[in-house]
Amino acid sequence: MQKLKLWDATMIVMGSMIGSGIFIVSSDIMRQLGSGWWLLVVWLITGVITVSAALCYGELSSIFPKAGGQYTYLTEIFGKLTGFLYGWGLFTVIQTGTIAAVAVAFSKFTAYLIPQLNDAAPLFEYGTFKITWLQILGIAVIMLLTYNNTRGIKSGKFIQSIFTASKILALVGLIVLGLIFIKDSHLSENLNIGTSAFQNLKGEGWTSISGSAVLGGIAAAMVGSVFSSVAWENVTFVSGEIENPKRNVVRAMVIGTTAVIILYILCNIVYLSALSRDEIAFAANDRVAVAAAEKIMGEKGTIVMAILVMISTFGCINGIVLSGARVFQTMAKDGLFFKAATQNNKYDVPEKSLWLQGIWASLLCLSGQYGDILDMISFVIVLFYMLTVFGVIWLRFKKPFIPRSYKTFLYPVNPFIYLIIGIMFCVLLIIYKPNYTWPGFILLLLGLPIYFIIKKKQ
Repeated sequence: MQKLKLWDATMIVMGSMIGSGIFIVSSDIMRQLGSGWWLLVVWLITGVITVSAALCYGELSSIFPKAGGQYTYLTEIFGKLTGFLYGWGLFTVIQTGTIAAVAVAFSKFTAYLIPQLNDAAPLFEYGTFKITWLQILGIAVIMLLTYNNTRGIKSGKFIQSIFTASKILALVGLIVLGLIFIKDSHLSENLNIGTSAFQNLKGEGWTSISGSAVLGGIAAAMVGSVFSSVAWENVTFVSGEIENPKRNVVRAMVIGTTAVIILYILCNIVYLSALSRDEIAFAANDRVAVAAAEKIMGEKGTIVMAILVMISTFGCINGIVLSGARVFQTMAKDGLFFKAATQNNKYDVPEKSLWLQGIWASLLCLSGQYGDILDMISFVIVLFYMLTVFGVIWLRFKKPFIPRSYKTFLYPVNPFIYLIIGIMFCVLLIIYKPNYTWPGFILLLLGLPIYFIIKKKQ
């Protein structure tokens, strides 16, 4: 059986994390907080909790080095119901909705290069529902990458390595060009705005979410940065196909998340150098990276950036498609998903699980609602992260002698850092941004009757 090496696993981590978010969400963060200083703080906090969680997941991956990752951890520690609710959210929107969202982001940046895609009349329209060429292109990308991954792990990992390496090199190139060739830097101007700027944001377009509550403002702004930094755990979904998983899964997660967060922070320094505060906050369609590239390289910079985002989103979709299907196969083996998803094809990959994932993601593309759902589910994603991190502490008390080839670095500091920041993030969102919280709870609760129906049939 073809195995994934450390390089391949690291490419899955980085490729799944780097999608379209880093090129867009800094505009919204700036509108929330109005200060370059706070913009960097938000990304730094996100970086700290992301790497802290990766270190904790490393211990769990050494205890349960098999396919299924986070689903397996939650099932083994807290029981089948908890594992199913995670898997339910993963299939209905977390994994498939992310695939759909990134696929349409690919289409939108393709349309930047081929404007006819934007201008074309809808293929079908009924009331507010419509099917456009952008959606069809997004579905075509999903189907293509799903098909490629059914041809074996070697085929999927080849695309992942090529596209992830390409977008990392391109990001590094943008950072280097930005730091060297920006003539009139706005960096000191943006950083000197100060830490209280968000309290005085007035006028059309600026977001007044939290009044004078600094933590509320940071929590609201972090929704974008957190969502841009998830999916690194996808590598745990394919643990069973990684060479020496007890060692390489944790190494891939720590190396991958650390490298991506450094790239994210450097990218934001380039944005702060190339653009003024208002230019970041009100970049056209939030495409702050395109605005920065235009300042650095002129008109041709926008074309370069559009191509970079296309490479980035294509590689991101492949990484998520490759890894997610393994979770649904593991659920099927536990009797909690479609039975057909249990089987591997002649290439030793879960073909039916891959197609079920691809078809549902394509339907979400057509619905046009995945974007709203993803905003709402971000809260639930962090809840599951916290529950999994808490699982490390729980196992230390309940099963202290269970074999662990790796133990969480700086335990118990790392898990407590994540839990404290995560709890504050969730509580503040409940207070200041309830539309990001209760819909996710409802979607999660819809899984309860499904679970009990399945158990009753069994």
